[in-house]
This record gives sequence, C-alpha cells and structure tokens, in this order.
Amino acid sequence: MSSPASGIIAFVNAFKPAGMSSAHLVARVRRLFDRAPTGHFGTLDPNAAGVLPLAIGGATRLLPYIDSRGKSYVFVLRLGAATTTADQWGDVRATAAVPNDWCRRLESVRGRFLGDISQIPPMVSALKHEGRRLYELARNGEEVVRRARTVRIDRLEILGYEENAVRMAVDCSEGTYVRTLCEDLAHAIGTEGCLAALLRTRAGPFTLSAARMLAEIESDPSVCITSPLDVLSLPSVVLEESSVRDFRAGRVVPLPVRLEARHAFVLDAGRSPVGVGENLGALLQPRKVFT
Repeated sequence: MSSPASGIIAFVNAFKPAGMSSAHLVARVRRLFDRAPTGHFGTLDPNAAGVLPLAIGGATRLLPYIDSRGKSYVFVLRLGAATTTADQWGDVRATAAVPNDWCRRLESVRGRFLGDISQIPPMVSALKHEGRRLYELARNGEEVVRRARTVRIDRLEILGYEENAVRMAVDCSEGTYVRTLCEDLAHAIGTEGCLAALLRTRAGPFTLSAARMLAEIESDPSVCITSPLDVLSLPSVVLEESSVRDFRAGRVVPLPVRLEARHAFVLDAGRSPVGVGENLGALLQPRKVFT
C-alpha cells in the first residue's frame, strides 16, 4: 500500500507496547509517512505501555497549541524494596518491612497526594543537568542534586490490593513522575517501594480506547490519522484565497469573524490547513504557516 502523501499535517494516537522504546515506535511510524518529521507527546519508558500520541509532518509544529497536557495512568506499586531506578527493573538499593496495616495506612495518606505536591525528579529522567540527560549520568553511576518541582494530582484511586502490592489510577499534570509517586507513597506508609507496572491511559486529548496498535497503523496508515481539528482546542477560521496567499507570505490579514481566543487554526476554502494565526482584534497575525 502506498504511503500517505507528503505534506501531511495529522496526528496518530499510537499504542506503545511494553518492551519497545518510544523512539523505536516513532521510527517505525515515520517510515510509513514518507519519513515526514514525526514527534511524540510525552515519552514512555521502554517497560511502560499505553498511549503515545504522534505528530506527523506539519503537526509537529502544533504541539505547543495542545492545551490539554494532563496524563492518566494505571500503575502497580510494589512494597518492601526500593531500587536504583525506582522501578522493579533496577537494582535493589534498600529494603524495609511492610507494615501489617499498610492498606489502612495507604487509605489514610492518599489524600495528602492530591492537589499541588512537590516531587524530586528521578535520576533516570530525561531532564538535563549541565547539558547532559540525567539518565545518562545515572548509567555512569553518577548522582546529582535535583531541584524539587511542583506537580498536580487530580485523582489518585486505589483499584485493588495484592500481596504487598496495590493497583492504582492517577490523573496528573504533565511532568509528574509516577515512579517518584510510588516511592513517596511507600515512605508515607513507613516502608520502601517501587513502580512494578505502568500503563498510560490518556495523554491530553488522546485516550487509550482510541489508540491504534502498530500493526493497525502499518496495515493502513491513512485510516489511523487524526485531523488537527479533532485535537486542538483552537477555533478554526476559513480565509478567502487572497487572504490565504497573504497569510502564507507572512502578512497580517483581516479576521473574518469575531474571536475571543488568542489563536486560531486557519483553513482555506477547501478546509485544508493553512497555519495558526494570532488574534489581533480585527486582524490575524501568522504564527505557524504550512506551505
């Protein structure tokens, strides 16, 4: 089957299986779209699974305009041991007895983790320290001081208990580290703990129920794409042909409708994407232009 035409501006809601890196999935999908620029909305660790939204072609320039940046996960917290990577795939660095009443304790401390909380990013994160990724330093056995960051937890629900383990669901802000949440929850109930499994069920407007398996995408890429109109929360504006030419040339054009929003997704008369403009009142200033 031929690949979609070049110049594509679309998103693909892909499902990343455990055992595959985000970069590998991106590379596999990119080949299906004439090697168009392809970016993703939030890396997933190789051992994690779930929603990995991909921006194809010109859609990579639209990522900053996705207002909904929150994430949702289902995860397993295993108690009794902490590891070098804060998940079960690292080396054990500390152990502690698990209190007999740990289930009751978890219920009682859960509310402390709702709302704005402080987190120290793990050493295995992709954040940079003096130009180098933290996970690169961690691989070399180095550890540096990380500054605490404020993240937000909107929901933290207990789904079920196992022996010294608990399944939970969380709705959180972008930049939240679930492995750090696991460690902090374990410490709050008087023991050590680590992340044992992670499934991302939502990334912004992209949900698990609508995610496509790689085999589906490879079978027919064209039916797996999502229009920016279905992803962006921006209002759309249709310009006449003369205004489209001026907009593409980087010139300010008259705004044909009244807008309250700061930005608008610009279309031509055929409903093809033209770009993103900034609302200047009666005028529209080009900010992103697709050729």
